[in-house]
Amino acid sequence: MPRCSVCGKTLLQDEIGLTRKLISRAVTEFLCFDCLAAKFKTDIPRLKEMVEYYRSQGCMLFN
Repeated sequence: MPRCSVCGKTLLQDEIGLTRKLISRAVTEFLCFDCLAAKFKTDIPRLKEMVEYYRSQGCMLFN
């Protein structure tokens, strides 16, 4: 199971997908929601809203 490259937390598939969506599809190191929120200066509920939005748009990273 992949781990967050900053804090070491075990990652969910949505965290991997959002890292790829926001940073790069080619990224090999992923961030958890906490570390993504810190990096982009936002909060976790906003990140989860983004996941649901991209999923509803049919983005293949969130199947």
